[in-house]
Amino acid sequence: MSGETLEVEIIAMAHGGSGLGRAGKRTVFVPRTIPGERVLARVTQDKGRVLLAEGLRLLEASADRVYPRCAHFGKGCCSHWQHIDYPAQLLLKQDVLADQLQRVGELPEATIAAALRPLIASPLLWGYNHHMTLHAAPDGQLGLPAAAAIVPLDECALLHPDLWALYEALELELDGLKRLRLQIGTEGDHMLILSMADDQAPALEADIAASVNLLLEDNTAVNLIGDLHTRCAVRGRMFRVTAGSSVRANFSQYDNLISTVVALLAPAADEHILDLYGGAGFFSAFIAPHAAQVTLVDSYAPAVTDAKENLGDFHNVSVRKSTVEAALNDLSAAAAVLDPLPAGLSIEAIDALGARKLSRLVYVSSDPATLARDAQRLLRHGYRLQVVQPLDLAPHTYYIDSVALFTR
Repeated sequence: MSGETLEVEIIAMAHGGSGLGRAGKRTVFVPRTIPGERVLARVTQDKGRVLLAEGLRLLEASADRVYPRCAHFGKGCCSHWQHIDYPAQLLLKQDVLADQLQRVGELPEATIAAALRPLIASPLLWGYNHHMTLHAAPDGQLGLPAAAAIVPLDECALLHPDLWALYEALELELDGLKRLRLQIGTEGDHMLILSMADDQAPALEADIAASVNLLLEDNTAVNLIGDLHTRCAVRGRMFRVTAGSSVRANFSQYDNLISTVVALLAPAADEHILDLYGGAGFFSAFIAPHAAQVTLVDSYAPAVTDAKENLGDFHNVSVRKSTVEAALNDLSAAAAVLDPLPAGLSIEAIDALGARKLSRLVYVSSDPATLARDAQRLLRHGYRLQVVQPLDLAPHTYYIDSVALFTR
């Protein structure tokens, strides 16, 4: 059936950002469409009961369709939903999150309806992104991965203006370069993070107007020029973030994210709180003033060093380099914040959380599918899902962040 053309009515938005339609008993995914639209589409992949297709012609447009800001939208772009009016994006993300909780998490509709709150919009809709990763094509050209090639960027309305200026000024021709991450802080510091095929430091010109670091295969960062970290101001506090450490790209939404985590956690003055997968300490810094003790746990050594530096003025915060699974063997606390990678929690971590006498878990998620999966597993350990607060940290993309509260 590959190559066949179909007329498809888009009935829903799928996790992953494509519109979902039906062709008989088969499901069809068509990118850059909106529920309610009719499109003529060509099948690009036949996977049995699932068809992947590309839109050829729009037969009936949604009232929520807008003109994309980036000229190369749809041809290798760092956004997916520039064709959708922003208020409609928020409603679609809400629907996708609810669908994942129901289908993947198998949670009752009544539980989801009671827990799910309206999505918090991003204060910045354009120019919010403080980092970007480029990939090298076989000929050395840098760009974003598209369906069949690496596509160079001519513009990107999502990038912070300083990040775009760094990209435009870039003149690198390095043999063996696999990936290049461009990252800026909030204080004017710029960074290039290189991933090389052989882990060997390349020869560089000393007049590069940015710090340069080499990220090895084991995620160790090696400083080549300038500083090993960027500086980020959040809610009046300064945080350093070492190359390779995790940091969210949209700093305009950090205030809402931190406020949501602290409010749902509701730490008491006599409580010990765990900050698991705590990274550079963005959450611990704002939990510590309300708790008796905070223990941050992270397995990435540079992040642990950052956290110790960032939280050094708190006498009630301790930082531990450990996996969460190992740390939970001997840590007891009243509640915990969890901020795992998009892959979510391991079975071992969930079992360890189930074995601890934690009354509250606040789970910060960047993937609704893994949140739904982990919610189902946590419920088996006696937790109850009380709140799911989605936040938009990535306008014009299909990415959905949320904060969930579990109690028992």
